[in-house]
Amino acid sequence: MQEHTVKAFDEDITRLRGLIAEMGGLAEVAIQQSLDALVRGDDDLAKKVVKGDKKIDALESEIDKLAVRIIALRAPMADDLREVIAALKIAGVVERIGDYSKNIAKASREIGDNRKKFEPLTLLPAMAEVASEMVHDVLTAYAARDPELAKEVILADEKVDAFYNSIFRNLVSHMVENPSMISSAAQLLFVARNLERIGDHATNVAEMVHFAATGQYPVDEDG
Repeated sequence: MQEHTVKAFDEDITRLRGLIAEMGGLAEVAIQQSLDALVRGDDDLAKKVVKGDKKIDALESEIDKLAVRIIALRAPMADDLREVIAALKIAGVVERIGDYSKNIAKASREIGDNRKKFEPLTLLPAMAEVASEMVHDVLTAYAARDPELAKEVILADEKVDAFYNSIFRNLVSHMVENPSMISSAAQLLFVARNLERIGDHATNVAEMVHFAATGQYPVDEDG
């Protein structure tokens, strides 16, 4: 009976990890597609991102139910419980990352033909690439139980913040010089803010991965 319980628990955990990986992969693609839609002015792709967010939401719901079931039926202890709780929290954060990509896709549709007049459009894809890499790396860290890779993700958030500050300054200057473009500039600022939040959320996941792997949260070396 004991051996059967352990085997069933291992199967549940494997399923949980697989769902997190699937959800994370969809969120990663959504970031890239939302920026492609923005840069190219591709409304069909933007609509696809918005529609695809429902699948991410559905996976979060499935992960929630499985995690609660594992806790209720398997009564995991110590390291095992830490892993289940981390998966539960990570799913919630990845769902928010999907929401931010959906926001970007919606903003793309609001900007219209003005997109070609903005210099930050050259910076936003680079910012999105860093944010997307953070999401990819933190999911790799989760799958490999790699606390060192998780710490690298946390450090990478500084790059996203630097992009945001640069884009913010550029767009504010553009608004002052071109009052008729304020609405479109505000949408691009909204996009940059959503990318910045994706970086923050990837950092949150990295902290959870580090905790799940080591039992400790990473030390803030600046503090």
